[in-house]
Amino acid sequence: MKWLLIFFTMSLAQAWDPATFKKPSAAELKKKLTPLQFEVTQEEGTERPFKNLYNENKKAGIYVDIVSGEPLFSSLDKYDSGTGWPSFSKPISKEATAYKVDKSLWGVRTEVRSKIADSHLGHVFDDGPASTGKRYCMNSASLRFIAKEELEKEGYGEFKGLFK
Repeated sequence: MKWLLIFFTMSLAQAWDPATFKKPSAAELKKKLTPLQFEVTQEEGTERPFKNLYNENKKAGIYVDIVSGEPLFSSLDKYDSGTGWPSFSKPISKEATAYKVDKSLWGVRTEVRSKIADSHLGHVFDDGPASTGKRYCMNSASLRFIAKEELEKEGYGEFKGLFK
């Protein structure tokens, strides 16, 4: 199953260009995304903890929106929160993410979405590391990882400087 997710993830590879990005229709996204990726990004779903693609990823690189390719997080800000989902102390830039109030479960949470494609990514909590105090708890199914060695080839060369 993991190889299937990797295949679908790789088939969506595209460089991020906010000037030309047009969000595909739901029907188009259902063809391009796995059922889990669609459920998470378009229907505010949540993948299972510890059984996801990036929770244990320790490679250097960036994480982008699986739908649009928007740069979202850097591995430099990733840490093991013990929750079973990939967690970051901050987004790659202040402009990378949007926020919504989420009252769908217990209490009130802050939902994190990609700014342009409006994909559901996960939630942010105030129990993160001292550097920011934030824990961006993301769903692997909403992300695509691009290793630092592949940044230029994938159209994200501007982020190579993060890993010098």
